[in-house]
Amino acid sequence: MVKLSIKKGDEPQFIYETTVDTSVDEVLADVSAIYNGRLKVQRLCAEIEDLAEHGITLPPNMQGLTDEQISELKLKDEWAEKCTPQGGVRENDDKIGRRNGQAPTEKMAEVLKKTCSEAKDMISKKKVQANEMVTQQTVKEALDILRGAVTIVYPMGLPPHENIKMEFENNEDLSGTQASLDVIEEQNASLWFSGKEMLRGRPIKDFVGKNEKTKVIAKLQKKGQGAPSREPVVNEDQQKEMMAYYYKKQEEMKKLDKEAEDAYLDSDWADTQALKRNFHGLKDIKWGPR
Repeated sequence: MVKLSIKKGDEPQFIYETTVDTSVDEVLADVSAIYNGRLKVQRLCAEIEDLAEHGITLPPNMQGLTDEQISELKLKDEWAEKCTPQGGVRENDDKIGRRNGQAPTEKMAEVLKKTCSEAKDMISKKKVQANEMVTQQTVKEALDILRGAVTIVYPMGLPPHENIKMEFENNEDLSGTQASLDVIEEQNASLWFSGKEMLRGRPIKDFVGKNEKTKVIAKLQKKGQGAPSREPVVNEDQQKEMMAYYYKKQEEMKKLDKEAEDAYLDSDWADTQALKRNFHGLKDIKWGPR
C-alpha cells in the first residue's frame, strides 16, 4: 500500500493509504471527503463548546439584540423551554447575543467539552507525525461521539435553527463565511505531487511509481490555483541540526582567531631581544644532544 501524506499548503492534514493501481478520481473522492469531514468535525467542536458555555442558539430574528430590544419588539424564544439541557440550566449570558445564556450544568458541560477534545484528537494533524491514518470511518466515528454527547445533554433535541443540528443533518449553510472558503468539493479538487498535477482518469502509479511501499507528500487544493509551493530541500529538524552545526563551527573559528591573536608574541618580529642575540651570535642556538 502506498501512503500519501496529504498537505493543504504547507500544513500537514492526514495520512491516506491506497494502492498504486487506484485511479486518481477515486483517491480525490476519498481524500476530499476526509478533508471536508475533518473541517466539519472542527466546526462542530467549536459550536458544541459554545453550546456548553452559553446554551442553544437564539432564533435568527433575536440574535444580536439586547434584552430591552427583545422586550420592545415582544419577541420570545419558543425553543428555550422545549430544548432544556438535562440536569437543569446554568445562567451564563452570551456577550455577543447569539445564544440564549441557559447553559448546561458544569457536569453536563464537561461531557460536551471532553467529547470535543476526543473528537479533535481523532482527526488531529498530530497523527501525521505519529504515522497514523485518518479515514472516512475515523471521521464518522468522531461525528458519532459528538452526536451522542449532544443527545445525552439535550435529550429533547436542538432547535431547527441550531448550527449543530444542521451540521449533523448535513444541511449547514456556509455561504458568506470563512469556513466556505476552506471546503474543497470533490469536483473542484486537485492533487499535486512533485510539482505536477495528478491527472484524473489515470492510476496513481503514473505519478508516484509502481512501488507499493512508497510514501510521498501530496498537496490538495482547488482547481485553477496553479502549482502549489514545492517542499523545502531539508525539513525543519534537518535545518535545526545544520544551524547547530554551523553555529558550533563559528564558535570554534572565533576561539581559534582569539588564540592566534594571543600567540603573536611568540613571533620573531615581536621578540625585542632578537637583534641583541643576533649581534652576539646567539641566534638559532639549540640546547640538548644532537
